Amino acid sequence: MPNKLKAGIKNSAPLSELDEFIKNAIQRKRTIHFAPHYRAETQLQLSKLIGLKPCRVKDYASMELIRGIVNLRSVKDELEIAEIEKAVDVAYMMFTAGMKMAFPGRKEQEIVGLMEGISISHGRPVSFPIILSINGQILHNHHHENYLEEGRMMVMDAGSETPMLYASDITRTVPVGGKFSQRQAEIYQIVLNANLRSIEVTKPGTLYFDCHMKAAETIASGLKDLGLMHGDVKEAVAAGAHALFFPHGLGHMLGMDVHDMEGLGQINVGYDKEIQPAKQFGTAYLRMGRRLQPGFVITNEPGIYFIPELIDQWKAADMFPQFINYKKVDEYRYFGGIRIEDDILVTNDGCRILGKPIPKTIAEVEETMRDGLA
Repeated sequence: MPNKLKAGIKNSAPLSELDEFIKNAIQRKRTIHFAPHYRAETQLQLSKLIGLKPCRVKDYASMELIRGIVNLRSVKDELEIAEIEKAVDVAYMMFTAGMKMAFPGRKEQEIVGLMEGISISHGRPVSFPIILSINGQILHNHHHENYLEEGRMMVMDAGSETPMLYASDITRTVPVGGKFSQRQAEIYQIVLNANLRSIEVTKPGTLYFDCHMKAAETIASGLKDLGLMHGDVKEAVAAGAHALFFPHGLGHMLGMDVHDMEGLGQINVGYDKEIQPAKQFGTAYLRMGRRLQPGFVITNEPGIYFIPELIDQWKAADMFPQFINYKKVDEYRYFGGIRIEDDILVTNDGCRILGKPIPKTIAEVEETMRDGLA
């Protein structure tokens, strides 16, 4: 079948005739549909074609076309899923290598360089600038000048891109030196539980917002067991008290971009008429809340962070004293952060983690890092 028929194109013409074609369509008062521009050169080209000032082009993007593209691309076919799995398999090599380098005295930059090199050597560059730091409480930390220190946790958030431009997006957090302390293991296990339990409820027909709330309740429950939170867990999460520790969303669409179709407007990709973004701090940053369908590929990335500046701000404002034990929280002030992320395919009856399993239990991480000492 000709490619234009596969794409649903009924008429075609040389690109050299586009200017005249659009000009005639405008003269006949036809609606010109175009998607929001993603690059500056596209903005200038659209400005010339349509006769709008460059700064006004995005204002006239077609919502009808945006919805059509989102509907077309949200459900991934078998070839797309296979490509994403290839990207995850490269990430497996990146992350296991990074784990084996996470020992005191090593500079973060060295690990970033090795991980990026692995991606390039197996196809294409990384799918986004690598986040790697012992200061994991900074959510998007691209500063790599620190030297690893015993007793710290190192967050690695990275992915690879295939030659067909499909991406992976994985996060793992490891103890510098290869062995979790009791305190590190306790917080890590809470995050892992949030990851696993929210994956368990990820299935067709479920709002991804509800998966996020499952992760939030798991985190609040675990922190309550450690004395960092108190009171009723569901009430605490409904009020937003958990966001002191989990101030971001559970995940987002994944595909030909790390935040798939982000250029079309995140609200158009992750939300619809049924559900709109929350306004509450933390939950408001959930990029994906809509009802799940088979073929959706999404990330699952809960985390716990101890952000000194945020702790001080909330404590000074006396926010949620009925749910947060600030005295106990102060003991964790310089703990850093932990995040665990997998790439998930929604199937007909549930979901599955894509690609070769990347170590994430405490035992698996410690065993992988032990190999690095050999």
